[in-house]
Amino acid sequence: MMYGWSGWGMWIIGPVMLLLIVWLVVWLVRDTVGSTTPPHTGAAARAILDERFARGEIDGEDYQERLSTLERR
Repeated sequence: MMYGWSGWGMWIIGPVMLLLIVWLVVWLVRDTVGSTTPPHTGAAARAILDERFARGEIDGEDYQERLSTLERR
């Protein structure tokens, strides 16, 4: 049998440790999942497309095709 504080201590420390472990797992999952970049809005996507065209990364035909795809969304 358990006598004194050792019995009560286990009843208190056990759930506290369990809560700490659950909190740690939730915190780690939220930290890794929440770090994704938000999707671009239409205006931001258009600005990126314009920049890529201005830098010469895409040609005029590709620019027009991607621009029409953006406008359809």
